[in-house]
Amino acid sequence: MEVGLYTFGDIGTDPVTGHRVDAQARLDNLMEEIELADQVGLDVFGLGEHHRPNYAVTAPAVALAGVARTTKSIRLSSAVSVLSSDDPVRVFEQFSTLDSLSNGRAELMVGRGSFIESFPLFGYDLDDYDELFEEKLQMLLAINEGEKLRWKGTKHTQRVEGLGVYPRPVKGKLPVWIAAGGTPNSMIRAGVLGCPLALAIIGGEPRRFKALADLYRRAADQAGNGDKARVSLNVHGFVGEDGKAAADLFFPAQKAVMDQLGRERGWPPQSRAQYDAAMGPEGAMFVGSPAQVVDKILGLKEDLGFDRVSIQMAIGVIEHKEMLKAIEVLGTKVAPELRKAG
Repeated sequence: MEVGLYTFGDIGTDPVTGHRVDAQARLDNLMEEIELADQVGLDVFGLGEHHRPNYAVTAPAVALAGVARTTKSIRLSSAVSVLSSDDPVRVFEQFSTLDSLSNGRAELMVGRGSFIESFPLFGYDLDDYDELFEEKLQMLLAINEGEKLRWKGTKHTQRVEGLGVYPRPVKGKLPVWIAAGGTPNSMIRAGVLGCPLALAIIGGEPRRFKALADLYRRAADQAGNGDKARVSLNVHGFVGEDGKAAADLFFPAQKAVMDQLGRERGWPPQSRAQYDAAMGPEGAMFVGSPAQVVDKILGLKEDLGFDRVSIQMAIGVIEHKEMLKAIEVLGTKVAPELRKAG
């Protein structure tokens, strides 16, 4: 099993210390976090694209290029690139350039995004939400297939008559993951296209996603892509030597983010009781000691059959030194046990 991390590069005020973290400081710390993740043997680190004042990462490929030459083995991925409001040619070129800089370690994770700011920012209509993603995804996959692009054009993509798209990836193609939050159509699309699936589970009961993971695999099998089917479990969590201390440290930052989203989307503030319940065996929060986190992940593996687990530990503003400790524990104590179990 592969084990990794992802983050959006949260900025703002630490709810515990009151210390303010700006974009420059967060990106500086982020480089060190990715370098440590590489040193302790984690498999992948993903950066998500957002265009909001509380996130430092608007250009994942640029940020990841900052560690392309200072890391050795870890894969560098977006998590996600909002393909709907971008140009597939430029997205491919950026990540293929990152691939060369990192000696073949770049990955692309594409999705429609959980926020809508990029649509008006880049001149797109939200009424075209689904069409934009479908058309641009098909174009991106066509670019990935070979050097010369012949694309007839669609409502939202340009016509290209046999032009080259450069540079080409080190190993011929970029891994292109499709990120989805749980709609059946998204599962079927990923399976039919033969793309690996990043399944975001940030609330509710993780086992309810079993039917969706099974649907993805059936769609892949029926399309002749069964050998390409892979699932990543993308979750919220935090790990520390002491489970209670880890939970206490993670809660204020995670609550600050979820409460802000609640104000925007209409749900009430999160209570500590709700947080504690989500850390239980059937909850969506992967927080605790190494043994607790390992047991929870392995307890879900038989039902969901995932090949990778990627944890968003940097939610909100958490002290950098504490994040480094958590990354070290994840890499040295959690990941080896997960790999040993298969």
